[in-house]
Amino acid sequence: MGERKVLNKYIPPDFDPSKIPRSKKKDGAKTQSKIRMMLPMSICCNTCGNYITKGTKFNARKEDAIGEEYLGLKVFRFYFRCSRCSAEIAMKTDPKNADYVVEAGAKRNFEPWREKDAVQAENDAEREREEAGDTMKQLENRTKESKREMDITAALDEMRSLNARQADVASITQNAIHAVRAGGEAEERAAEDAEAEMARRAFQQNRSAEGAEFVRRLDSDDDDDDDDDDD
Repeated sequence: MGERKVLNKYIPPDFDPSKIPRSKKKDGAKTQSKIRMMLPMSICCNTCGNYITKGTKFNARKEDAIGEEYLGLKVFRFYFRCSRCSAEIAMKTDPKNADYVVEAGAKRNFEPWREKDAVQAENDAEREREEAGDTMKQLENRTKESKREMDITAALDEMRSLNARQADVASITQNAIHAVRAGGEAEERAAEDAEAEMARRAFQQNRSAEGAEFVRRLDSDDDDDDDDDDD
């Protein structure tokens, strides 16, 4: 078994890497490779109507899209199957928009943020077309942009002043609540002190009354003893 654990491989002196056969199809296209990937978007199968969410893992076959590239970047095509009906779905990369495009077997679910970006891009393109060679249109658009920024600044200033007023009102209200609570606590303490003073006085009066009665009782006992002596 030692010969199977060597770290180096023997390379003959007449080895020519260009003579190694490459695996290609008859038409010259490269063969597909099997990969494991996650779905980059949510789609709906056209065959069974099954919704496949973004992030679903699946086995796929990857190949190069012959004749398609963007600024020297290759476009790859992926084939995978629906998790319910096993229908084949094809999609490819979109380097221009840094996204993916579903080609067959399914359709992409509606995504509001993509629609918003598309509308914004269309508006920007239309504005550029209008401003091309038209100085007055450029000046008009700049004036509108400046007015919009001034309106936004004024709205922000108004919101800041409103928040400041609300903060002042909140602080005044909180101070008033603290004052009312402090006054109530002072009244409660005064009432408790008065009750404690009244209880102390009543206890002292009871003790003095009991002491006087005890003294009289002693006097009566002394009188009885004197009477016995006389007898």
